[in-house]
Amino acid sequence: MHTHTHTHTRTHARTHRGLINGDTSLKTVSVCFSGMVVPYEGQSFSALKRQCQQNGLLFEDPVFPAANQSLFYQTNRIGQVIWKRPKELCSDPHLFVDGISAHDLHQGQLGNCWFVAACSSLASRESLWQKVIPDWKDQEWDTEKPESYAGIFHFRFWRFGEWVDVVIDDRLPTVHGELVYCHSNDKNEFWSALVEKAYAKMCGCYEALDGGNTADALVDFTGGVSEPMDIVESGFKENEEKRNDLFERVLKVHNRGGLISCSIRATSAADMEARLACGLVKGHAYAVTDVRRVRLGHGLLAYLKSDKLTMIRLRNPWGEREWNGPWSDSSEEWKKVSKSEREKIGVTVRDDGEFWMTFDDFIANFTDLILCRLINTSLLSVHKTWEEAVMHGSWHRHGDPLLNRAGGCTNNKQTFLQNPQYMFDVKKPEDEVLICLQQKDRRVKLGEGRGENLAIGFDIHRVELNRIYRMHVPQQKVGGSVYINSRSVFLRIDLTEGRYVIIPTTFDPGLEGDFLLRIFTDMASDCKELTVHEPPQTCWSGLCGYPSLVTQVHILKAHGLAGQDADGVSDPYVIIRCEGKAVRSRVHKKTCSPAFDTKGLFYRKKANQPIYNYNMLKDSFLGQVMLPAEQGEFQQTLHLRDKGNRRDNDLPGTITVAVVTSSVLTNI
Repeated sequence: MHTHTHTHTRTHARTHRGLINGDTSLKTVSVCFSGMVVPYEGQSFSALKRQCQQNGLLFEDPVFPAANQSLFYQTNRIGQVIWKRPKELCSDPHLFVDGISAHDLHQGQLGNCWFVAACSSLASRESLWQKVIPDWKDQEWDTEKPESYAGIFHFRFWRFGEWVDVVIDDRLPTVHGELVYCHSNDKNEFWSALVEKAYAKMCGCYEALDGGNTADALVDFTGGVSEPMDIVESGFKENEEKRNDLFERVLKVHNRGGLISCSIRATSAADMEARLACGLVKGHAYAVTDVRRVRLGHGLLAYLKSDKLTMIRLRNPWGEREWNGPWSDSSEEWKKVSKSEREKIGVTVRDDGEFWMTFDDFIANFTDLILCRLINTSLLSVHKTWEEAVMHGSWHRHGDPLLNRAGGCTNNKQTFLQNPQYMFDVKKPEDEVLICLQQKDRRVKLGEGRGENLAIGFDIHRVELNRIYRMHVPQQKVGGSVYINSRSVFLRIDLTEGRYVIIPTTFDPGLEGDFLLRIFTDMASDCKELTVHEPPQTCWSGLCGYPSLVTQVHILKAHGLAGQDADGVSDPYVIIRCEGKAVRSRVHKKTCSPAFDTKGLFYRKKANQPIYNYNMLKDSFLGQVMLPAEQGEFQQTLHLRDKGNRRDNDLPGTITVAVVTSSVLTNI
């Protein structure tokens, strides 16, 4: 039961606590592959390739040249670099050798295990990597038509609500004849190095990838939403039931095509990439490449017992240094599993960076987990589908408080509600809602170094069922995200039926930037931005009148209603009426004491006309109250009356209401 009161706790912004590879600034998200693809910097792959073929030249990219400016922000950190094309590095180059695999990737001199881990996850999902590497067969070297090769490639990434097509040439940075950055096991396979170059171009330069966040890369590869999870703070280590629930969630994300990454948090610079006695590395991103229940035992007996172990397979982007505890590659535990089961799940005994561990050991050793869900919006799917609302907005300063949209978080009580506001409806009695707020990445190449992302977050307020104008006082806060200087923040929350307003903000007031808000619900949420403060005055206002009062009616609860069903209970709902307008609550099943928690907002032209509240039972009358609505606030518990208002207590039951009325239309 919610009451119309507000408890305030001071909001704190935070930076991410060293999730991976030296970055202290980041944290996290329909796979909707339809829609227009936007060419990065206006470069058309097909037009540029055709031009090169007609002129008999290999493509040289003027936007991302073979020069230090494409490698570093300012200082050369790796010595003399020579840019070479694949043909200069081997005699028979290919995009793929024997297909694509997580084992193709090895991290180079960049601190970008976060990106390589995301690529490892991507490589295991054919439908995903074929989106990132479009028309890959046509991009492959054609040994029968060498003259068709033009030294140009293109790759696609999801950025800020749209797929971006990034064109590159094939010149790659080398030192002493070896690739400096991401490379493959096979000397003549180049897909990973070329994807990395395209991503570096989009981010500004290669150095922009030195320290980053796997969650961002997973979103860029999929258009999904990433949910970062703190394994330690969430209590999974101590609570077996929560641990089992988490395994089911991880298994579901994996089985439905999502991408997963994890790490062990480094708490100091000395901790970064420190190898633990168990073989795992701190401050380092690992890709999750499989999640499953593994059958124990041998032969028919194993099937009859149905004894299974929850297990997870990980990969170190370095291609070596594995877990050496129970169920590691050559451990005795694998004797408990039949040969056919080992072959089925692909157990290998070699230091290739990939290894299995039990989910319990995983939870005991890792501190951070990222689940990147592919949000399914297809009506033809057998799995859960989502309705997606996508809203583009911005925080911008203005001297007029009614026009200012950069109010900061709730710590700034005078300006918080000046931020952008987005209204949406939950249309089921209860619904799981996913919300992702993303800012335009500011960590791109700038004249004097890299920019820093803003600390961002959002609050969710439950509002009146009929609100269509902006909020001017805080309503009933039901949830919100952390405030963190990541590219995106994510929240998964269960909400009951009703109308809500999301307020996306920067932590500090007065900061400007663009953002993308994505809301996923089971039924269409009819999301829209609230931009108008009060009912607009029109040419008809003089004839028909203009509101002089605004009244908010909050029906909190009822008690002791008549039981009209055979079992002595009812299915009540409530209707609030005022000057021809009405708001109706949802039906509360089988109760005589419903917690309605229903609000209505009314802009009133007739100050003396009362507001009626009807309490109904599936269209059978249960009682009503008449509310005076003079200016001010009150909360009362009132006896239900019959329609004729014969006596104060002529019908069983009471109803508790809170009413706020003001002559200033922007006071509520």
